[in-house]
Amino acid sequence: MSKKFAKRSFLVIIGFMGLLMLGVDAGVYFGIEKLLQLLASESWDGVRLLKVVSVNFYTWFLPVSAAVFLLLTLILWLMVRGSSASIFKSLVVEQDVEPAEKKDAADHRLEQERRRRVFLHLLSVLQREGRLLDFFDEDLSLYEDEEIGAAVRSIQEDCKKTISKYLALKPVIDKAEGEEVLLEQGFDPDAVKLTGNVTGNPPFKGILRHRGWKVGKREIPKLSDVLDATIIVPAEVEME
Repeated sequence: MSKKFAKRSFLVIIGFMGLLMLGVDAGVYFGIEKLLQLLASESWDGVRLLKVVSVNFYTWFLPVSAAVFLLLTLILWLMVRGSSASIFKSLVVEQDVEPAEKKDAADHRLEQERRRRVFLHLLSVLQREGRLLDFFDEDLSLYEDEEIGAAVRSIQEDCKKTISKYLALKPVIDKAEGEEVLLEQGFDPDAVKLTGNVTGNPPFKGILRHRGWKVGKREIPKLSDVLDATIIVPAEVEME
């Protein structure tokens, strides 16, 4: 688009300058002739100079005039081309930036949606394998303790199998809770949380209050094909 504009602007400028040159040359020519008629009886140097210009108008004045106007045309065209190039460049940059911003916003929304689906996917798996959400939604006040214990045992076993299948949980510190542990210099602060009166530098001695958990494997179950991230588990309708 910039090259087409430069070409068209050159044609417009050269046409305009050509008409301007013709107007100026015609004005100069007829002006000189008029002055020579008015000053025909005079003989001073200015009149003789006008006569020289009039006699050599087509051989001297026109070529010089054409060269001057051509130079002005090139200067004007270069100025227009330079300013138009910067304008077109800024327009292209704006056009490139806007789709990029839109793409970044769309990618951000997709990433947020994916994270929501991954977060809810764990609940979906635990519901599918162990009916965990059904248990949470149940009104336990309607049942005896023995009935609740039997239901909890079944749900706990199913959910434990599911977690072991996909995560294979392991303790961060493989010791019994309540034992004394020693944390050497360079321990991982992300893996061990210090509580109580924490002062000085490692090594630290303390009592293990919770062993922590880490995954032994990360076998991520396949995400469902449900596009709505709010659907944890679809409803089931049996057709008769």
